[in-house]
Amino acid sequence: MPSHAKITVAGLGPGAPGGITLSVWESLKSSPRILLRTGIHPVVEWLRQERIAFTTFDYIYEAESDFQKVYNRIAAEVLAESQKGEVLYAVPGHPLVAEESVRLIIAMAEKNGINVEILPAVSFLDALFAALRFDPVAGLQIVDGLRLDQKPPLAGLPAVITQVYSRLVASDIKISLLDIYPPEHQVTVVRGAGIPGEEKIETRPLFELDRLSWLDHLTSLYVPALDKTLAGEQAGQPCRYPLDPLVEILARLRGKDGCPWDREQDRRSLRRYLIEETYEVLEAIDEKDTYKICEELGDLLLQIVFNAQIAAENQDFDMNSVVAGISEKMIRRHPHVFGGVNVQDSSEVLVNWEKIKAEERAGDQPASILAGVPKCFPALLKAAKLQEKAAGAGFDWPDYRGALEKVREEMNELEAVIITREPVKIEDELGDVLFSIVNLARLLGVEPEAALTGTSVKFTRRFNHVEKMARLSGRKLFSFSLPELDKWWEDAKKLEKT
Repeated sequence: MPSHAKITVAGLGPGAPGGITLSVWESLKSSPRILLRTGIHPVVEWLRQERIAFTTFDYIYEAESDFQKVYNRIAAEVLAESQKGEVLYAVPGHPLVAEESVRLIIAMAEKNGINVEILPAVSFLDALFAALRFDPVAGLQIVDGLRLDQKPPLAGLPAVITQVYSRLVASDIKISLLDIYPPEHQVTVVRGAGIPGEEKIETRPLFELDRLSWLDHLTSLYVPALDKTLAGEQAGQPCRYPLDPLVEILARLRGKDGCPWDREQDRRSLRRYLIEETYEVLEAIDEKDTYKICEELGDLLLQIVFNAQIAAENQDFDMNSVVAGISEKMIRRHPHVFGGVNVQDSSEVLVNWEKIKAEERAGDQPASILAGVPKCFPALLKAAKLQEKAAGAGFDWPDYRGALEKVREEMNELEAVIITREPVKIEDELGDVLFSIVNLARLLGVEPEAALTGTSVKFTRRFNHVEKMARLSGRKLFSFSLPELDKWWEDAKKLEKT
């Protein structure tokens, strides 16, 4: 791969020349080779008038049977062109908004050690927000209209559906959305947002979506969120009893003619799956992937219903008991919402919560304040919970300074015992250090589990950069000295700040 290989990816804005940024315009004027994903874009004719020379990949659209093949070929050809020297690849809108070809180019370029520079632009979403007078801060999901079978929108959030480029596609989108929204749900079709003389906006009931004759490649669909009550009635399920179908499915799977694997399970065998699904929910939350969160919560719910079904078979309790019990508890422990108690802030809520819990335990055998912390908690979480319980009883530092000094004290004790080379003592002191750090995190208002997870992700990202640089050097990772590896590590840290 030549050292001069470089790809500049630029956005051409939603369609009007004014959507092109100054940096993109300067690059268009100075770049020796310009490749456009498509010439079917309102700003392209203006580029011709400005004597900007370019070639397009429209011939690939005509040659391939589906869009994924088109994007794969475009990405491969852009990389091939970059081997001859610097190349500017320009796409409609913003290069990182709904641009699959750009995603592929970035991935391929990173694998081959090619530098990619991104020149942002006004996206079609910016123009759409302006046309609809819509502020996305309240929540929004962007959904590919050609992939609704893989990632359908969530009814409780507003959605922008892209790729509504023909009546035929609109018909398919309509059919998919009718599984989620009622036929009369008002949707807004927007064509040519932000393009003077081209912009067209029309609000219609969902069932009329494919009756519009002016849909083209500049068209998107805005779908408002469903009313919360209606959102709970998707696919015909009454929102008051959403667990009934799942309970019935588990009962059948565990029944006489059900699934052999499901019938073999018991509470103990399901423990590992309950733990695994919980961590997968946490991972999805960390990734901020709404669809994945929804899916993983479903998997976790399955484990809860599965356990309740086993209990029902043993005549211990059933899913109704679980829902009724937690519902009653939440009402009882929120007298400031369901009763006449007044609170000033969340700290008073927590005080009342612990007081109510203590009253619930009245008459039981006196137990330690720490007794409520499950023994099977992961060590980091268990340490944090133990400290929270003790702090609730007044056993706590006034602020973080005392905890910070305790960390220093424990570190000194660890250093002293390391000299002895006695593994048991070292382990004991190291545990004290970790416990004191968890306490410091609590007093600083930091969730230690989240902090450590974030650092692990950061370490992985930086180490992956080290591995990539070693691979590009043509040698095995272990053949480099620590100073050489550390230099790449420091380079990775600098890249994160740019």
